[in-house]
Amino acid sequence: VQLQASGGGLVQAGGSLRLSCAASGRTFSTYIMGWFRQAPGKEREFVAAVSRGGGTTYYADSVKGRFTISRDNANNMVYLQMDSLKSEDTAVYYCAASRGWSVVVGAREYDYWGQGTLVTVSS
Repeated sequence: VQLQASGGGLVQAGGSLRLSCAASGRTFSTYIMGWFRQAPGKEREFVAAVSRGGGTTYYADSVKGRFTISRDNANNMVYLQMDSLKSEDTAVYYCAASRGWSVVVGAREYDYWGQGTLVTVSS
């Protein structure tokens, strides 16, 4: 599967952004989908993940209550709605797909990665 992330940009603290990830292929619904981010000088970290059917979601503590992950299997899309953004949310955001059986948070569990989209939050 090929992944294309978009929707990043510059936003003020407290604002919102919606990231999108378009997936190719007919087997999108068989993948667990996740979002990760990497800030300058830091390691890539887990942000959120969603199960195949969309019924189960999981979030990093740092974004819980502010970010919402969702997916549209009919259109091969996964989204990350980001509200109440903070300066520490500034990073390159990546969408990823996992062939695993359950929602996972480790980057090594994901098999396919998009190219990343930059989110900059100004304080």
